[in-house]
This record gives sequence, C-alpha cells and structure tokens, in this order.
Amino acid sequence: MSTTLAARPRVRLLAALIAGSLASPFAHAQSADGQAKTLDQIVVTGVRASNRTSLDSPVPVDVLTAQDLRNAGAVNGELGAALAVLLPSFNFPRQSNSGGSDHVRAAQLRGLSPDEVLVLVNGKRFHTSALVNTDTKIGNGTTPVDFNAIPISAIKRIEVLRDGAGAQYGSDAIAGVINIILKDAPTGGEVTADYGAYHTKFRPTDREITDDQGGYATADFGTTLAGNGFFHAGVETSHHAGTNRAGYDTVPDFIADQTPANLALRDQRNYAAGDPPNESYNGWFNSELPLNDHTQAYWFGTYTQRHTIGDNYFRYPDSDANVPSIYPDGYLPQSIGHNRDAQTAGGIRGNWGEWNYDGSLNWGRNAFDYDLRDSLNASLGAASPTYFHIGDYAFNQSTANFDTNRQLEVAGRPLTLAIGGEYRYEVFRTGAGDPASYAVGSFDAPAGAQAGGGLQPQDAADLSRRVQAAYAEVSSDITDTFFADAAGRYEHYSDFGGNWSGKLSARWEFTPGFALRGAASNNFRAPSLSQIGYEATTSGYGADGKLVTGRILSVNDPLARDLGAQPLKAEKSRNFSLGITGQLGNAFDFSLDAYQIAIDHRVTLSETIDNDGLEQYILQNFGVAGVQSVQFFTNAVNTVTRGAELVGNYHATVANGSLLLTLAYSHNNTQIRSVEATPAALIAAGADNVLFGVEARNTLTDAAPRQRGTFTAKWDNQHWGLLARVTRQGATTRVFDFGDGYIPTQTYAPRFQLDAEVEYRVTNRLSFALGGDNITNQYPTRSDSDINYGGNFPYDVISPIGSNGAYWYGRVRYAF
Repeated sequence: MSTTLAARPRVRLLAALIAGSLASPFAHAQSADGQAKTLDQIVVTGVRASNRTSLDSPVPVDVLTAQDLRNAGAVNGELGAALAVLLPSFNFPRQSNSGGSDHVRAAQLRGLSPDEVLVLVNGKRFHTSALVNTDTKIGNGTTPVDFNAIPISAIKRIEVLRDGAGAQYGSDAIAGVINIILKDAPTGGEVTADYGAYHTKFRPTDREITDDQGGYATADFGTTLAGNGFFHAGVETSHHAGTNRAGYDTVPDFIADQTPANLALRDQRNYAAGDPPNESYNGWFNSELPLNDHTQAYWFGTYTQRHTIGDNYFRYPDSDANVPSIYPDGYLPQSIGHNRDAQTAGGIRGNWGEWNYDGSLNWGRNAFDYDLRDSLNASLGAASPTYFHIGDYAFNQSTANFDTNRQLEVAGRPLTLAIGGEYRYEVFRTGAGDPASYAVGSFDAPAGAQAGGGLQPQDAADLSRRVQAAYAEVSSDITDTFFADAAGRYEHYSDFGGNWSGKLSARWEFTPGFALRGAASNNFRAPSLSQIGYEATTSGYGADGKLVTGRILSVNDPLARDLGAQPLKAEKSRNFSLGITGQLGNAFDFSLDAYQIAIDHRVTLSETIDNDGLEQYILQNFGVAGVQSVQFFTNAVNTVTRGAELVGNYHATVANGSLLLTLAYSHNNTQIRSVEATPAALIAAGADNVLFGVEARNTLTDAAPRQRGTFTAKWDNQHWGLLARVTRQGATTRVFDFGDGYIPTQTYAPRFQLDAEVEYRVTNRLSFALGGDNITNQYPTRSDSDINYGGNFPYDVISPIGSNGAYWYGRVRYAF
C-alpha cells in the first residue's frame, strides 16, 4: 500500500468495534456506521508512517465521514457550513453586504486567517479562489479556498489535522490541514434529494418570514475497472432563493440628506441583508487502474459552476450617487458572481524494490466574473447604463509531485523514511471591466459604477511565480510505547526567496490506554500573488455612512510606495502543542490538546487611509483626481494565538440501539504582540493616518468567537436514527472607527443553538429524514444604534449563529 496522502485507507473491523476515537469524535457523534469505522482507521494526514490511526497519531486528527456530512444538515449542501457544524475550531460566518464574501465565503481554523489553512483533495494541494475578499470583515484582504467549490456528495471522508504542518506540506499549513478524500467504492452509489427553507419570527420588523426555499440533489455511482480498479463519479446541483433580514430604515441624517424624497422612504425596508440567492452545478470523478501487480494509475477531478447575487447599500433618490431620471425612488445595486472552479490530478504510484513511490501532476483553476446590476455611473448622467461588467479574476495552479517512502529497521525497531519534491507554477490575472464601469464623466458626481467601480486597465494584474520544494521525514516506534516523527522541508519561491520548515512530534503511552502527545514546528505562508499585485478602484459607503471613492493599491504601485508600502514578506509561525488522550474500556474516551501559535509578519490589508487632505495630496503629487481613500497590503503586525481543544465520547447500548454522547469544546485567544510604526511618509500625508488601527486589530483578535462548544447525542437502531446537538456559539466583538475619536464598540453575547434530526430507514437502501438547524430560532444580540446603520442592519454579520433564524429541511436517500 502506498503511504502518500492519497493512499486508500485500511480498516481493521475487529478493533473498530471499540467505540470512540480520541482524535475523531465528530464522526462518532453523527453516524451509527461511523462508530464502527474511525477508531482504528488508518489516517494519511499528519504523519507518513503507514500504520498510524487517528487513535495513536502524535497530533490531533479529526475524521468525518459522508454520513456525518449528511447529518450536519448544512444549508444548500455547503461543505463549509457542514464543517462549521461538526468542528468547533472551524468558523464559517455568513457575511452579507460584504463585497466578495457574498460570493466566496471565507473559513477560519483556530481563529486564524482563512488563508492560513491548507486544503488538500486526495492528498493533493487544492487551489485558492481568484477573487480577493475586500469590503468584508472576516477574511478581509485574503483569497481563501472556496470550500463550497468541492461537492459535498463527492466525499468519502475528511481528515482534519489541527496542527502546523509546513514541514510536511509546505506553505499555508499554519493553522492546520484539511484533507478531503473522495469516494472510491468500485460498485454501488446513491441518489439523494434535500429540500429546506428558513421559517422565523423576525422581531425587528415583527414579521413571520419563510424564505430561502430550495434544495440540492445528488447522484453518484461506482463501477469496476480491470483488476481491482474502480471508477466512481457523480453530479450535484443546488438552488436557493436567498434571505433578507434587513430592518426598517430610519433615514438618519448621517446616511442621507433630509429631503422629502428621501424621508418618504422612512420606515421601509430599503436595504437587504442575508444569504445571497445562488445556484450551482457540480461534477466529480475518482478512478484507479492497475497497470501491473506493483503499479497503479489514478485520476480524479472536481468541477463547480456557481452563480450568486449579493446585495449592496441602498442609494437614496436625492443623492449625488443617483440620477433621478433613471431611479426616481432610489436603487439597491446587486453584484453578480459567475464562479467556475476546476481541479484535476493524475499520477502513477506503486513500489520499486523496497521503495513506494507516487508521481503526480495536479492542475487547478478558479475563474470569477464580476458584474453589477441595478446600478449606475452617476457621473455619466442619464446616459449611464444600469448593468456593468466590473472585472474578471483568474488563478491557475499547476503542481508536479514525486513522493517516495520505505520501511527500514534500525536497532531492531521499524522506521519509515519519506523523501519527496514538488514543483508548482502559479498565475494570477485580473481583467478590466466595461469602460462605463470606471468612466469619469461630470466632476459633479461620483465616477464609476456604484457599489463597485470596475477594474481599470491600469488595475489589471498578470503575475506568476515558480515554487520548488524538497522534504524528508522519518518516523519510528522507538519503543513499544514511544513514537516519534521528524520532518524538514525547504521551499523556494521565485518572487521572494526560500524558507526552511521543521517539525518534531511524538506520542508516549505512559500507561495502557493513556498517552501524552506533542509537537513543535516552524511554518510559513507565502503572500499570495493577489496580495502582491491586486489593485482596484471602488466606490461605496464608508463606516461613517459617507460615499467614498477609494483605491486598493499594489505594494509595487508608486503611490503606495510613497505612502510607506514595503515589499511583502512571508508570514512565519512557531507552533507548539501538548495533549493527553485516554480511553477507559469501550465506553469512554477523551482528548485534550493545548497549543500556541506565534506568527510574525502577518499579511493584512491596511486601515482605510482617508483623511481630509489625502485627495488633494494625491492630486498634487501624482496628478490623480478623485481618490478619497487608499489601502494596501502590509506585514505590520505580529500575533500570538493560544488555545485548547477538548473532546470526550461516551457510548452505550440503550433501548436495543447504540447511543453516543459527544462533548467537544474549542477555545482560542489571539493577541497582538507588536505593531510596526506608521511610516513617516504616511504621517506626512495626514497626521491621523495609521497603518494598522483598531478595526484591523478587531478583525484579528475578537471579531471571531474565541469559544465554541457542542454536545451531541446520537441514537441508532436498525430503522431509526435520532440526533440532537446543542452548540454554544461564543461571544464576538465589533469595532468601528468613524474618525475624530468616535469608535463605537459592541460585544455580541454567546448564544445556544439547538439542532435535531430524525431519520427513518425503510430498508437498508431507502431512508427519509426530517431535521432543523437552530430550531429555537435564536438570533444574535441586536446591534445598537451606533452600529445598526439607521436600523437597516439590526444584526451584525460576524456572529456564527447567523441572522436567519430557524432552518428546516427534509431529505430522501436511496443507496444501491
């Protein structure tokens, strides 16, 4: 058996009858089948030794099965939403009116940035999104992996390594690694259909709302190929209508002039806030073909096409952002996202003498076309179009890997030696929008399409780089009770140089059933090509409610350099973890892991630089008119994150069925260690300018919940499956800087969420399920008057419980 990440798992069924797993409790918590699968399943993430299970791994690895993902009841069948339900350390906020986040949702692991977690599919690096997330809170300035581009129906299991792993897998693996393993059954398949909707009492408007009606359908099948080969493939489609949780507009004077036309809109729902309408179409396949007794060829791929609609801020009738002859009653611009995502990888693996090898080629691409409708370019007057193409984005990643390993015997003990290399080529491109989307007409009105001026020809980016890497890893059971692993990796980037990463991990079973485990590593994340070269011109409303035309500048732009921008450096982390695991007979098991992650040179988008004299300063020094705000990427901050994760499982036979109780809890706390001083050039442009201010500090430290816990009860017999899950969503804090020392701050209290599902298995092939998420209809704390934007946004977007209320669904599944 190959021991690369793409290796197929072995399952020792007798040992798997012992319920409970120290590092993968969530699989047990969701599935009767899972109770007999994950305890002694060979895991292929986190260590390259061929005989490690999630039970005896030296680092925490969670294993989630396909049944777990179904039982998560994720809205729209979203993979990211399912992971957020199942993993307390995983945050997937439903942000709204948030630019790119309306179309590509960013996820966090252990409270770190969305681009500080590495995602693999069948052990091969998955590409990131092409769209740069700006005008958002969580994930601002990042190009994260789009989890929802991976069809949830394609997944056999997911292994989540909660530890730094740069020495093993390269850049981005600071918070951990998520390895998504595709279905590989040589026969059989299934057809599944799900339909659901939100039904809620929305108190800010005293209305009962039912919306976001829609569902998803999947079908997959497997067939045998020559010998013991297989081909498994499937399709998936989903459609949801979207939600709106906006409040009544009080039309305060800081939002709109107090004219009769504007005031006539008071106490109406002029804005929209909620999940965007979306439809997606997905396909995938996974295959393996034996070439001879010692060699197999494999090939797999995924494809997603998704269309989404995001809402922006309302423009009032009497406003310099409006042309009354086009929109006499004002207008609500909507962004349109056309997202196409593809990955395919193939290779040959086998053994040559004592060596196992795996050589592969992997190609991934994300293309995003960005449009606007129900908008206008006010500077063009009545001649303005109302639909714009505002830009296109593309990211390509091509990778070649060659991995080898073999078993040795040293001093009478088995030792695994792994050696490998990687070559990667990355390309990031952006293209300009329609000329009307950025045209400057009359100087008496804002230029560019409202709610997102188009990329201008000078904004267009075309960047590429080459990456070479080599690694070595050794692991051994040094004694019957002590296992150790050591890994080292060198990675060289053509655009900023090289980096060494190393990792040591170990597990000591100090008494039967109980073990200590720990790891120490240094890791890194190279700044993405988008963070190095992305530029854009936007028009929108600032935090203080005023319309602002701004530019996001590349660090290579002369204007950015004049304001103090520096070439970006790689983020570098030092990770330490220490944990204890234990198993008491067949009834109870637990794990507790504490960790610290110190990160230097974190890449963030600067604060919005928009002092009163900036527009004139830029005009005088660079001859560019109408730029009222500027942002660029920086390495201005160093942080440290400390946390702990607890998991416990208890299982028993109750009423002729199997009962599993699982408690899982995650705590993380990120603090700012140091901040670079604001450059003198930036101060010269305005005394109030800061490079890294209170809003950016809030984004990194407490905008995401620091605590999250779940208690799950799952009971199964031959025909029935009952599940109840209580989740405590931790507190979050929102900070705005409106200038002149006015910094409204609000902390949103913790909330308890109750989910439940009932499944009836008519036969071993056909089943029906009914369930609900947040069935007690909980909402976050109401935003106060300083933050709710004139009553339009009664709930903030950062709370993980969301602002949609209760979601109810039904599912039918037929397996064959």
